[in-house]
Amino acid sequence: MSGNELEGYSGAAKELLQKTGAGVWSIVKVKTLKGDFEGIVLPRNKFAAPGFLEIKMKNGYNMGIEVNENTTIEIIGKQEAKYQIPEKKFPKDPKKPNVMLLGTGGTVASRLDYTTGGVIPAFTPGELFSSVPELANVCNLDTEIVFKIFSEDMQPQYWGQLASKVAEASKKKYKGVIIGHGTDTMSFTAAALSFMLPNLSIPVVLVGSQRSSDRPSSDAAPNLIHAAQLAARAPFAEVVVSMLGSPSHTYGLAHRGTRVRKMHSSVRHTFRTIGDLPLAKVDGDEITIIKKDYRPRSNKPTTADTKLEEKVGLVYAYPGVNPAIFDFYINNGYKGLVLAGTGLGHFPHRCFPKIKEANDAGITLVMSLQTLWGFTGMDVYETGREEQAIGIIPGGSMLPEVATVKLMWVLGHEKDPEKIRTLLQTNIAGEMLAGEPPNGFLVLQGVEPGIDGVLKPR
Repeated sequence: MSGNELEGYSGAAKELLQKTGAGVWSIVKVKTLKGDFEGIVLPRNKFAAPGFLEIKMKNGYNMGIEVNENTTIEIIGKQEAKYQIPEKKFPKDPKKPNVMLLGTGGTVASRLDYTTGGVIPAFTPGELFSSVPELANVCNLDTEIVFKIFSEDMQPQYWGQLASKVAEASKKKYKGVIIGHGTDTMSFTAAALSFMLPNLSIPVVLVGSQRSSDRPSSDAAPNLIHAAQLAARAPFAEVVVSMLGSPSHTYGLAHRGTRVRKMHSSVRHTFRTIGDLPLAKVDGDEITIIKKDYRPRSNKPTTADTKLEEKVGLVYAYPGVNPAIFDFYINNGYKGLVLAGTGLGHFPHRCFPKIKEANDAGITLVMSLQTLWGFTGMDVYETGREEQAIGIIPGGSMLPEVATVKLMWVLGHEKDPEKIRTLLQTNIAGEMLAGEPPNGFLVLQGVEPGIDGVLKPR
């Protein structure tokens, strides 16, 4: 085996592979003191921990085995790597609605490239049909790659490109648009599109997956099918995030783009509507509308309003926060700051002189809540009243990331302070609530009925 083929293996694991002649893609039986394990030797990325052997077992799961003096390998056979995703012609049916899928680099339909640690996307209609054939039962699908980036590398200027692509798709008579997106920053993009598409006439459904398609536990296929159902058939013309909706993974939820947040780093039902109920539920081919206050589909042309002021920051309050952090924003010409405050919207008093300096420098200041649920209450305590006297604008129930995106959009359109304040405190795209449902923590939020069962001792 060459050094490149074993890149990522080191220490006892590499020595054992070289000694036995086993290599990447060898089918082996690994004997250890904890038992025998059979599988295919996988490539490892160069940053992997030393001394471990990685195999893919017959059940589809990967296993890491720590190699020591008691570990032996028996070679059973060899399997060649096949990274190419088979492509079948996507069947078009004139009776089915046409849907456009825009790709940004997310892993909604992909398989892992073990050599690089990256993913190989399934993105052409034929690849997607091969990976998720059920899509052909829902719609006629066309695809376009807008850009290929990691979710963490999303930038405000990309939002405008996506909004313009949605407007183009609407003019071409597509019934809906799906946007494949990495889950980490999906809520930011959903919020941005909600403001940038003020007269949207078709559904825009952002979708991703928590686990790549090569894994038995992948959520890619059901998420994509649910997204296709919504894009093709939902009665609303709104920007939503569609992901699995409960631990049972039997249904999906459509979350309004200005009320949604990723709430867990790895579980598949990670997205929640915050402060409200989801817009809709998707179960098989049945779409149940939960909230009736949606914008309906229309035949009006969709236009993109993509003006943004990108010099907007987000600062969290915490014990010990250094007031000097505001100097960065003041000295670098920032136009707006969202403050994620504690409680009802509070920042430490030691920051007040710098916050006032920021206000005097013309920086628009908006208060949001770290608690996520609830509303700013800046008339309740003296701290809140002092903050308003400095010039901080209460953000109501806006989530910190949504307030940040909205502030970018507002400052891209207005320079007059009073008009800015009015727009920030006006509900434009469902980002500001009049109230919260009393049972919102439980109903259709990933916590199944019967909380007593969840709390039983294990």
